[in-house]
Amino acid sequence: MKNLICIVTGANRGIGKEVSRQLAMQGHTVIVGARKLDAAQTTVTELGLDTLVPHQLDVTDDSSIENLVKFVSEKFGMLDVLVNNAAIHYDTWQRVTNIDFNTLEEAVQTNLYGPWKMANSFLPLLKKGNHPRIVNVSSGAGELASMSGGTPAYSITKLALNGLTQMQAKSLRGDNILVNAVCPGWVATDMGGSGGRPVADGADGIVWAATLPDNGTTGGFFRDRKPIDW
Repeated sequence: MKNLICIVTGANRGIGKEVSRQLAMQGHTVIVGARKLDAAQTTVTELGLDTLVPHQLDVTDDSSIENLVKFVSEKFGMLDVLVNNAAIHYDTWQRVTNIDFNTLEEAVQTNLYGPWKMANSFLPLLKKGNHPRIVNVSSGAGELASMSGGTPAYSITKLALNGLTQMQAKSLRGDNILVNAVCPGWVATDMGGSGGRPVADGADGIVWAATLPDNGTTGGFFRDRKPIDW
């Protein structure tokens, strides 16, 4: 695969920034989405790769999504890869029994509705892509198999994102759009905190899912390129 047209949300730092870098290093065109345009531009400047394109994107703002759809449609006429990475509120300070529902609502808007709206809005362009892929960046915090009562807003929205992944994969199989969820593991980022593994290691599995061959898997949940429990 060469010169895929890709979008990475929440791409100005952490996992999103590294995923953008790795995809660009493979020669793909990557639209670096960030809530503030200057943050996206700074990221592109720092990475210094010619195939990176900065663009303002707030996944909770319908007009922002529509503006990006218009931009991609006019400039490229299609989309190959959508990496839904933007996420908020790793709420270690809460338990399920004392959750602040305003925090939960904010998490739902970004962590669930955001990826859902992005996928639906870009579906016509994905159907025109040469190798269409949707990668939903999830987390082991959303695994039913290991779920506890902590980080309730983050965990429940990632659980829902996993369910959305399965529904999308089954609905889009006939369009040859591969849809998978990927957990990058505990990574040393602003959200994950210090002590995690290198960001490049976490990003690798996301890039792998974004560049699967046309006969690749769909509807799976992966970490380090290997299936994990839902």
